[in-house]
Amino acid sequence: MGGVDKAIVEQCRAIYKGEKFLVNLPKEGLQKADILTLFKKYQSLSKVNWRGGRASGTVYSDLATEVSALIAEVYAETAYTNPLHPECFPGIIKMEAEIVRMVVNLFNGGEECCGTLTSGGTESIVLAVKAYRDYAAEERGITRPEVVVPVTAHAAFQKACQYFKIKFRTVPVDPVTFKVDLKAMRRAIGRNTVLLVGSACGYPHGIIDDIEEIAKLGLAYNVPVHVDSCLGGFLVPFVAAAGFPIDPVDFSVQGVTSISADTHKYGYAPKGSSVIMYAHQKYRKHQFSVQTDWPGGIYASPTISGSRAGANIATCWAALLYYGVNGYVDATRRILETQRYMKRELLKMKGIYIIGDPQLSVIAIGSHDFNIFRLSDMLSKKGWNINPLQFPSAFHICVTLMHVQEGVADAFLADLATAVGECMKLPDKSAEGMGVVYGMAQSIPDRSIVSDIACQYLNSIYDTSD
Repeated sequence: MGGVDKAIVEQCRAIYKGEKFLVNLPKEGLQKADILTLFKKYQSLSKVNWRGGRASGTVYSDLATEVSALIAEVYAETAYTNPLHPECFPGIIKMEAEIVRMVVNLFNGGEECCGTLTSGGTESIVLAVKAYRDYAAEERGITRPEVVVPVTAHAAFQKACQYFKIKFRTVPVDPVTFKVDLKAMRRAIGRNTVLLVGSACGYPHGIIDDIEEIAKLGLAYNVPVHVDSCLGGFLVPFVAAAGFPIDPVDFSVQGVTSISADTHKYGYAPKGSSVIMYAHQKYRKHQFSVQTDWPGGIYASPTISGSRAGANIATCWAALLYYGVNGYVDATRRILETQRYMKRELLKMKGIYIIGDPQLSVIAIGSHDFNIFRLSDMLSKKGWNINPLQFPSAFHICVTLMHVQEGVADAFLADLATAVGECMKLPDKSAEGMGVVYGMAQSIPDRSIVSDIACQYLNSIYDTSD
């Protein structure tokens, strides 16, 4: 596997193109102008025109001048605030409480619903899993907890189970719809099950699981149900008003006990913020961490971090107030109109297919005729930054406000059509670049080897040697 290891490192190092790294603090501090010059040089390292809509997902806001100026001003005023010290920063605490309540109400939560702000979707998911593990231990005496999730659920659920020593049970999805197989989920439920999960929508393919049916399973077996709406969370509450209704996936569904929704995606707040919501405080209290006997005093923290960036709270709050319901409805309408247009055009192309029937912002593309990673490599050479998928081999594009800019969707479709045509001429030709890595990784039965390769990639990110 040395060749794959080398390819991983080369892909990562290519980003820096031989740039020198600072490895020691300067003896004397640099002047502001010198720091900004260096900063702008670092900013120029990226060759992906993400401002021009060339990146899948990644940046969700259109970075309009007015809202960018607002966020910058609010950040400047709150950059050094920390809600760990509520007596010093009561305004930050108030903002967080207001964010949580506003988002809970968007998801049709009742008076008992509650939640917290987190640093992102992964932390929201990790905290939910921790809360249900501890809730099950206290209420049901479960000491060997298990979480049951669709195989397409976000990797953060597995991460949480790694952290907290929970058995991670995946269930397959329907091979046509790519929604979770409900019969398989029912079979996977056991006496130690502490949580069932559904996605609205799932990151890989943009598919919304049948949340109402999962919730029925939760009620039947007395198991909490979490809806991961991290990606779709600030589309879901506005789709009906935008003219694209979906089946209920919020607290109006009896049996749903928690929901995660990222404000730093389609909420257009800066990275990183997300909201984890619970149907009742009896769940949220198990998310909290309290140490009562520490010599430093009673230590109580609502999330994983102790100190938290007050600026993330303040800028999230400002973004929500700036857009308001009508602003989010309008943005949702434009995004889903673009996604539907792209779907229609993609369905006309021979040689590729769309996985399932995605109803929100993601479109996953596969092929039965050629190596799909060859297609993604060709798109990369044309300047597009897209997301490769595996099991099955595919890639997806996640439509944001960057893609509703005039001409962006048509440019993507035109480049894709050209690349598909080239692939169809030589359907047996192998992929290059990262396509090779993904192709080989899927074929390795020993997944620990793949894990080692991924760790090599992470190691290479922190390598400051020449």
